[in-house]
Amino acid sequence: MSQVKGRQTAIAGRYRVDLVVNRDDRGSFREVFQAEKLRTLGLPDLGPVQWNISENNRRGTLRGIHAEPWDKYIHMIAGEAFAAVVDLRPDSLTFKSYETFTLTQHNAIFVSRGLGNSYQVTSDGGVYGYLVNRHWSPDANYTLVSYADPDLAIPWPLTPDPAVI
Repeated sequence: MSQVKGRQTAIAGRYRVDLVVNRDDRGSFREVFQAEKLRTLGLPDLGPVQWNISENNRRGTLRGIHAEPWDKYIHMIAGEAFAAVVDLRPDSLTFKSYETFTLTQHNAIFVSRGLGNSYQVTSDGGVYGYLVNRHWSPDANYTLVSYADPDLAIPWPLTPDPAVI
């Protein structure tokens, strides 16, 4: 990851990080998270306390738009996904705007608290992993919006199947 590149996107608090994947006859190796290198790119200190992994068996699986009261650092461990990040912070200049992009093993994203995060797996066997800087709590305030919200009109690449939403 010595050649890691990253940038702030149009939505404040959302960063894209391009990773280096080294391959040889054995397979591959990638350094996904290294706090010091990410700080030099301008990302805030995440200070992770929890690591979560979501395995998605079927292509087309859609995890809806939700914002939590913590920051996330997200990376596809396997497979690919179409991701949409929506600004759900009412006091933000980019409130209700969104960005879409492809998540792979070659990139990662940082999503600040208050930004709605969602994804649709575009390959079979997508494994989505993320670090967070606060522990999950059922009492936390979660902001949700429908993946099919007509005001957002997110262009999901695959027709959402109710069985895998």
